Parts: sequence; C-alpha cells; structure tokens
Amino acid sequence: MDASERLALQVLESRSVTLGRLVYLGWYRPIAFVAKCWREGPLNLWLAAGGRRAMESAVASLPSFEAAPRDAPAVYFLTGRAFWYQTAFCAHTLLAHAERPLRIVIVDDGTLDASHADEFRRIFASVRIVWADEVERRLDIALPADGFPALRQRRLVYPHLRKLTDIHAGETGWKLVLDSDMLFHGHPGFILDWLDAPDRPCHMADIEDAYGYSIELMTELAGAPIPRRVNVGLCGLNSDTIDWHLLETWCRATLEREGGHYLQEQALVAMMMAGVARAAAPEEQYKVRPSRVETIHPSAALHHYVAESKAWYFRFGWRGALYHSLQARRRTDEQALS
Repeated sequence: MDASERLALQVLESRSVTLGRLVYLGWYRPIAFVAKCWREGPLNLWLAAGGRRAMESAVASLPSFEAAPRDAPAVYFLTGRAFWYQTAFCAHTLLAHAERPLRIVIVDDGTLDASHADEFRRIFASVRIVWADEVERRLDIALPADGFPALRQRRLVYPHLRKLTDIHAGETGWKLVLDSDMLFHGHPGFILDWLDAPDRPCHMADIEDAYGYSIELMTELAGAPIPRRVNVGLCGLNSDTIDWHLLETWCRATLEREGGHYLQEQALVAMMMAGVARAAAPEEQYKVRPSRVETIHPSAALHHYVAESKAWYFRFGWRGALYHSLQARRRTDEQALS
C-alpha cells in the first residue's frame, strides 16, 4: 500500500466518518487509483482484474481433501466475503504440498456467508468455521469493551487487528495464522517443523521494516530493541502468553502519538517479539513481494503477494500454484497406491 492509499485509510478512520467518506471518495480514492495506474500500468491492472475474477470462479474446480485426524495440527485464517477464494487457494496449496493432514480453521471476519462456508466444507472435509457471533461472545468475556476500549474499537475500523483479537483472545495454546494472499509452490518444511514442536513465535522476513510507526516509539513502548523486518503474513503465537493489557496500552499509545496506520497489527506483533526468542522463515523459501519472474518460475515454497506483486498474483501466481499443487497431489496419491 502506497502513501496515498494509506492516507485514504486514515481519512476513513477519522472521527467524522461521513465527511471522511466523502473526502475519500471524491479526492483520495481517485488519487490512489491514478498513482496505482502510474506505478503498475493500466493494462497490467486490467489484466489483473480479469485474473482475479477467473481465480474466484476457479475455486469451484478445486479438488477436495479428506478429513484430517482430530490431533492433526491446525492452521488458522481470518477471512470473509472479499478474500474467501484467496483463502481457499492458500489452504489448498498448503495441504497439497504438505503431503500430510492438517486441519484448517476459518475465522469469520463478519462478512462470511453460507455459500462461502459450503465451499470450504466441500474442499476441506474437516474444516472448522468460527462464526463472528461466536467470536463476539468470546471477546465480551476475554476483552470486555469497558476494560479494553482501544482494542475493541480499533478492530471495528481496522480488520487486520482481528488476526490478534479474534483468533487469540480467550484461547489457549500455539496458533499459526496465515494471510489469504499467499500461495504455496513447494514443500513447507519450516511451517511443518514449527507446527510439530512450537516453542517460540514465528514469522516471515519482510523486504524492509514495514511497521508504519517510528522505531523510536516502538522501542520506547516495548522496552526492548525492535526486531527488524518482521512480516506477519505467516505468524505463530502462543495465545496463553499474550499480555492483552499491554497490547491495549500499545494500541492506544500508537494511535494517540502517531495516528492510525494500515500496518499497526504488524507493528504490535513486532513489539511483542522484542527481546523474545523467535523463528524467522528462511527468506529464500518464504518470499515477500515476489517479482514477476519469481511468480512465473517459482523457486520458493511460499509467496506472499503484497504491493505491486498483487498483479502477478492474479495474472500468473494462482494458475501456476494450482498446477503445482495438482502435481503434488498426484504424486502423493501414487505413493499411497504403490
């Protein structure tokens, strides 16, 4: 997300929602679109839009996976109406290349509907869907609004925060959360090893520090040096050890001192990992913002498609990932029969 798009999000989060919406639609959104066209090219964006529609339609042709055992490790996704098909592709390519059972847990961001749930159940026989009303009931107990006003209000206007609150609050144990805009192209050894024996938080390595807040402020609040280049497209945390009172303080302080930001959730996680033993996925196998060449001819096991790589994701990435995942499934089936 570039500066104009981030500014548009901040306008949407302003106190005057109606005025902010008008300013966004009449000024910042057109500026953001023009900037994106200049950066990525109108033809490329048009082709990417067609690829996105084709990707959503292609979910119906994804083959199903058998139910995983109850003791199989779980992988979590926060998703809804806008991203459900990306979630399906990410989870499908993960299971195909894992070549072993994993349980998929879908956490509703408040926009998931029955048709999406039906597709998830068709593809992933043992999928668990955590609906928004269940999440709200749990939050009312674990993070009551009168005790955690910043976190409860912020998650309403900033959905990324729900990857922390909605998945971990009131829960126990280690959990691996994946973003939907990722695809697996090879064996996810790092992820499988972590799921088998989680003993520290894990994350991807970004191409640069992308926190939205100054390192000085983050260091002051965390009381320890901030780890560099933490990317939470892949993020493993222990729900039991999250200090929600501290997160409430950090959430409020970052908003008051440097404003709202699209990357606030990533900043909060980096602060949580300050001074703590952690595991970073190897960069050569877990790539953030892959190039066009890497997208078409992947050398990595996982791609996280952010910023301009989104166009390559929709134009080329999902088609190649689907082909590779079908090949991986065919090999697994052949080995099972031999």
